[in-house]
Amino acid sequence: MKLAEVHIKLESRHDAATSWVEAAKAFLKSDQRRAVSCLQQAVSLYTDMGRLGMAARQLREIAEVLEKEGNKEECIMFYEQAADLFHTENSMAEANKCNLKIAQYAAELERYPQAVAIYEDVARACVENNLLKYSAKGHLLNAGICLLCSADVATVRGALERYCDTDINFDNSREHTFLAALADALDEGDVEAFTTAVADYDSLTRLDAWKTTLLVRVKRKITSRDEVEEEDLT
Repeated sequence: MKLAEVHIKLESRHDAATSWVEAAKAFLKSDQRRAVSCLQQAVSLYTDMGRLGMAARQLREIAEVLEKEGNKEECIMFYEQAADLFHTENSMAEANKCNLKIAQYAAELERYPQAVAIYEDVARACVENNLLKYSAKGHLLNAGICLLCSADVATVRGALERYCDTDINFDNSREHTFLAALADALDEGDVEAFTTAVADYDSLTRLDAWKTTLLVRVKRKITSRDEVEEEDLT
């Protein structure tokens, strides 16, 4: 930190920024909040110099520190700032990595429309890239799961039709079949069919913790609706 101050006096902003980053690395072992503060100093200097790619990397580092702390709200904010700068620098792959983190935490915080929009955007970008086109199905699956958490069945089915237009590989894929089965179970209020569809998919493609958490929320939608219907009958 002292070295950074000296570099500022010598008008060597690049070296000052590097010193702030080194200070942050040391603080990460003992005081993460001070590490974040040092990284913010580096971001400010890199931005002033027009080194937006470097600034974006430090913003992403801040987001990752906050992510480890479990601070989802703040880490989303810094991932958004990093994604914007990466996008400005035409580093689309890096921007998308940040955006996918935003979508992940937005969904966990029940900001489903934001998550859906990001997953759909990233899927469209993947379809246009020969190296990434086969990963589009996974992003569309995530978008569909978010919709199941938040939207009515008609909206989910309409989205599935759009997704088949977005990615020709999505039609008749395991992901499409899975989402369609979940939508049917939700529409019919059939918990057993929902559980079977999840188990069948999981036996072939292991569901990660994030998907499992959201699918539990969808299941609760079915069970809560059943409880309301039972109360109406009585």
